[in-house]
Amino acid sequence: MMMKLLIKWLILTLSVLLAAYLLEGIKVGGFFSALLAAAMLGFLNVFFRPVLILLTLPVNILTFGLFTFLINALILKMASGVIPGFDVQGFWTAVFGALLISAANWLMNAFFGNQKQGSGDFIELKKRGGDRWE
Repeated sequence: MMMKLLIKWLILTLSVLLAAYLLEGIKVGGFFSALLAAAMLGFLNVFFRPVLILLTLPVNILTFGLFTFLINALILKMASGVIPGFDVQGFWTAVFGALLISAANWLMNAFFGNQKQGSGDFIELKKRGGDRWE
């Protein structure tokens, strides 16, 4: 469990570094700043994102979920305001950066994360007669 969390953290860190490399408006001071930015993004996504999604639910429904991109951009800007050495300049840079980080994170998780072989997370039930399962 802890190893999986560390791998996801490293993947998010690499996604932040990739966004900084590809977008001119995102500046990362170094690997440690990217590591802290990834930790802050994870924290904000766990604690603030659900609240923001719930508060903006009517707008999100009207825009068919596209308003979520703006929430992701806001979270990215919030992280850049807290972490020294991580700076996101401008609204559209935050939108494209959040989109790029999300896409890169999803892609890297598809390749490296979420392997469930041999995890033992299922229960096998057998029918024992009538409507009884054991």
